[in-house]
Amino acid sequence: MVALDGTPVNAIRGVIERITRLTIDRSPRQIIAAWDTEWRPQWRVDLIPTYKTHRTESVDDGISDDSESLMPDDLASQIPILEEVLQALGIPVIGHEMYEADDIIGTYAHNSIGPIEIVTGDRDLFQLVNDKKKIMVLYTGKGEIQQVNEQHIIDKYGISPNQYVDYAILRGDPSDGLPGVKAIGEKTASNLIQEFGDIEKIFKAALKNDSRIKPRIRENILASKDYLSAAAKVVPVVKDIELPLEDSLNFSMAPKSIIDSLAQELNLKTTFSKILHSFSLKG
Repeated sequence: MVALDGTPVNAIRGVIERITRLTIDRSPRQIIAAWDTEWRPQWRVDLIPTYKTHRTESVDDGISDDSESLMPDDLASQIPILEEVLQALGIPVIGHEMYEADDIIGTYAHNSIGPIEIVTGDRDLFQLVNDKKKIMVLYTGKGEIQQVNEQHIIDKYGISPNQYVDYAILRGDPSDGLPGVKAIGEKTASNLIQEFGDIEKIFKAALKNDSRIKPRIRENILASKDYLSAAAKVVPVVKDIELPLEDSLNFSMAPKSIIDSLAQELNLKTTFSKILHSFSLKG
């Protein structure tokens, strides 16, 4: 689909339709769009140089420090328009020049009063799930939305949400440029955490030649000391960014004339009509 001027609008329509469906199904008290103002923070790259390098363009057979994200042009052109649309619809767009969208989410989840539902296709945010605080992930990674609470994580991974960071560090994540510990996949990572509790205790056990850890795995853990130390700072989402308080993020739409103009320019009149109707149902 394209706007009247030929600009692609597929992604914009998809986001609006997803929000419409969520608004109807979940009746949120507030919607916040966490923004990747800085999708690859330098402080994380300094700790783990491979962090998200696969998302940058290769220049002269290497990775340039000022490489752009490998985002198709027809998607990149929609990002600033999407931001304009969200703000016009009264959805606060919150980012920070030193942090990723995950950190924005982590900060609001940590400091706000629940219930909070995190809509994401990123399993790393499972670390924020907390039944007591009523923080749930609506996981979109496989197309359909799946509700992820503490029991779901225990059943699927054999660990609790507060152990998910250590689990992710051990197994690694190619999509984020995290190498993990050699020869440790999801099953071994889960087993080690179930046996010892956390990475610190796993490492101490490896130092003591604990027989519960296979020799090859033990050697790989000890050889990964620097990685484990750095990843412990990179993988946890930040929870203490200075952000506007949730109560100050008013759900205030732009005047109807502006919204109607956007809908016409983007050739998305029906899509806009549906989301506005869902908001009226939300009250």
